[in-house]
Amino acid sequence: MDFTNFELWNGIMLFSVLAMLLLLGNTLRRKIPFLRRSLLPTAVIAGFIGLVLKETVFANMADAARVEEINVFFSMVTYHTIALGFIALGLKVHESYKFKTKRKQSVFSGLIIVSTYLLQGLVGIVLSLALAYTFFPQLFSAAGMLLPMGFGQGPGQALNIGTVYEISHGFVGGSTFGLAIASFGFFWGAIVGVIYLNRLYKKGFVKRKDTQESARVSLQEIESPDEIPLAESIDKFTIQVTLVLFVYAVTYGTMRGLTYILNNGMFGEFGANTVVPLIWGFNFIIGTLLAILFKKIFLVFRKYKIMNRQYPNNYMLNRISGFVFDFMIVSSITAIRIEDLRSLWLPFLILVVAVGLATLFYIIFITARVYPEYKEAASLGMFGMLTGTASTGVILLREVDPNFETPAANDLIVGSTTAIFFGFPILLLVGIAPISIVHTFIVLGVIIVLAAISIGALVHFNPKTD
Repeated sequence: MDFTNFELWNGIMLFSVLAMLLLLGNTLRRKIPFLRRSLLPTAVIAGFIGLVLKETVFANMADAARVEEINVFFSMVTYHTIALGFIALGLKVHESYKFKTKRKQSVFSGLIIVSTYLLQGLVGIVLSLALAYTFFPQLFSAAGMLLPMGFGQGPGQALNIGTVYEISHGFVGGSTFGLAIASFGFFWGAIVGVIYLNRLYKKGFVKRKDTQESARVSLQEIESPDEIPLAESIDKFTIQVTLVLFVYAVTYGTMRGLTYILNNGMFGEFGANTVVPLIWGFNFIIGTLLAILFKKIFLVFRKYKIMNRQYPNNYMLNRISGFVFDFMIVSSITAIRIEDLRSLWLPFLILVVAVGLATLFYIIFITARVYPEYKEAASLGMFGMLTGTASTGVILLREVDPNFETPAANDLIVGSTTAIFFGFPILLLVGIAPISIVHTFIVLGVIIVLAAISIGALVHFNPKTD
């Protein structure tokens, strides 16, 4: 093997670039008063530095193919680290939160996510219809349905659905439009989210990290008598990493199996063209479900003395999730393609600004009713996830809950899971809307009804508290 071969070094050097960006971002945040006061997370600073360098310095030094290769690598890092981080959280056992609630959070969290999708689709499709029939006839009338895909589900689904609109329904530039929405969602999550963070800081709900007490780690957190030893024939941390990677391997096998079934006739073209991309786009949800399943299996093994010690360690699993989430954040922002924001600028900006504001005010309103015990953490996490991806939600959530002491991170997980079932009709509506203008108006009417039902249920079952 030729160890001087660049291909052997390519991946590790790009990963090292992300590490250097994090170090630079951390230095700037600590040394520049404006950044320190802004509460802008280190990984976000690092991500924007990487984005600027990639689009200016590196773009002028390398050819387009090399820039695209780097974008693909950073997107790959984002894709896998989302799943690895949530699997680590899903494996944690005996969780005890400082803030508790008696509500059925799996149901209400899912309803919040789905009702936000519906609100985004409602505002988006009303505006796209209005713009298409007035000032911007070149705008695809059903383009607004890409808003819940780009904001709510992220770049993967926005690209998939935008491509379908472009190829099958004549939306010129549909794939680029979808990616542009998803890319702008990161700016909503990071910039508007940080503005909201500072507002909470001024009201005393958030403390700057520099003034917070240092976290004290007890020996019992790392090595309790009920757990495997810290270091034996294999290091305890190695076991934690192994468990996470094992669950992810099973996740991959599960997704491959489901893909094989759907590509061989079940549900026809809808299964192959719509459900299969969803399966691979929601790798972190499937991984989390499997992590929870294996956690239950471990408990059964211990009950019947097949396993004598507890293998997962919450402290170390938190550190794993923190590590991968930091890299997920910086890579996701660096991977943004600026060129995706260059077409249909004015109608695009009208759509994303209107939907972004509607999302912000709705999330603040509804989380205060559903999660009154930890509404700040819940609103930040949900807003980040429902404008960008789960990674954006984690960015904001970690600023107010860095050690995941509230159930807010878990709400994102279980809510995304139950949202799959509640939100399945939305996927059908997304596919129906672009068929014709009549279908677009029918979909608009259905969305109004579904939004009224879901929001009404959340308000009814979560009366306002003082």
